[in-house]
Amino acid sequence: MREPRTAPDAPRSPSPWAIVVALSVAATSVSFMQTLVVPIQNHLPELLDSTRSATAWVLTVSLVAAAVTTPISGRLADLWGKRRVLLVLVTLLILGSLIAALSQGLWWLLLGRALQGVSMGVIAVGISILGDLPDRKLSVTGIAFVSASLGFGGALGLPLAAWIVQVGDWKTLFWSTMALGVVNLVVVWVTVPHSPGTGRHVDVIGALGLGAGLSGILIAISQGPVWGWVSPTTLLVVLGGVLVLGVWVLFELRVDEPIVDLRQFALRPVLLTNLGATALGFSFFVMEVAYLQILELPAHTEAGLGLSMIDASMALVPASLAMMAAAPVGARVTNRYGARTSACLGAFVGAAGYGVTLLWHDEVWHFILASTISCVGVAIAYAAIPTLIMAEVPRTATGSAVGVNALMRSVGTSSGATVTGMVLASQVVVVDGTEVPVLAGFLTTFAFGAIAALACMVLVWLSKGRSKVV
Repeated sequence: MREPRTAPDAPRSPSPWAIVVALSVAATSVSFMQTLVVPIQNHLPELLDSTRSATAWVLTVSLVAAAVTTPISGRLADLWGKRRVLLVLVTLLILGSLIAALSQGLWWLLLGRALQGVSMGVIAVGISILGDLPDRKLSVTGIAFVSASLGFGGALGLPLAAWIVQVGDWKTLFWSTMALGVVNLVVVWVTVPHSPGTGRHVDVIGALGLGAGLSGILIAISQGPVWGWVSPTTLLVVLGGVLVLGVWVLFELRVDEPIVDLRQFALRPVLLTNLGATALGFSFFVMEVAYLQILELPAHTEAGLGLSMIDASMALVPASLAMMAAAPVGARVTNRYGARTSACLGAFVGAAGYGVTLLWHDEVWHFILASTISCVGVAIAYAAIPTLIMAEVPRTATGSAVGVNALMRSVGTSSGATVTGMVLASQVVVVDGTEVPVLAGFLTTFAFGAIAALACMVLVWLSKGRSKVV
């Protein structure tokens, strides 16, 4: 009698470590989108034959699209299946990069950048996939790597983008990200297993309302310095966003299957942890903006250290490498002492980095040291916060929960960039006919960064709830 076929011929499940690596690479690739156009931002008006205020949208549209669509992507992952939504997001990265690479004017470039921004949902969906891994230690380690990639990809992207522009045409930036997208699509297809969704109804009206309301507020925050904070345009846009969100909240509370379950996210542990993520995002982006500026200002100014864009970007590379190196350390602390302790420790270390620059800010190595310390802390805290969030929500809602957490972090980063810009712009002197920030302005922003990190620590510690991760 013929022997039945046995296990060796059965399809093998992907290695859990292969899933971690695939999602970490994908997250790093989409994080690259944050800083992709920074090296060419000042040249875009002449490259696109447009005004500086118009070309500022090339950076803004990607950040706003990412913030608005990430919670929606997370919810769709819960409903339609996480692998399916992940593949769609990577495909949008490829499509957006292709449109931007072929663009012949500003509007097509903005469309491509918006689609690239939407692909940032890969990080939230990837974290929720890793949260489903049966091995808790591996799950926490994977989440740590993917969370750290947010800063790692953005920081490493600066010198890489500057180098790509130097050796080739500026459109090479987008051809490069398209190639990255294709690689990621293949890797995700091969390694990430199928995950069924709940198959429930999609709250389309809620998604549109959330997108419209958030867009108004985030656009006002990012464009306020250009339009003027009390200009009719800024006030109208922010007021419109607030009104839309107010109506959206009332609508979501009456819907059986909302795009965001507000009652769940109003629970004290989830709410305070998300507010802590906002504070941490604020703290992280203060460093990204202020450190680069002080490194690049001419050496004959009060605060400047006189580095070129590439050299200043390279000075922050050790910090980005430290973020990835700190990820497994953060995972180990979380597994041993709990995610809350890990997040608080990371926030405290992040604040300590700013303490270095408050005391010493005269040499390049001062900022290399300070940024490395802060980024180690941010990496540890970023790794722990999603674990805290997912411990408080049902397994069928982890994608949505992580998406909202990513949104709160984006609100923090946008606010950090805006407040830093406002503080530096308010304390300037004229040098060689140009207004440059004074040292006192930079010290004020460093103090804000430290305070925000400490606020994160306090909020997360006070978020103790019913979760098993304490």
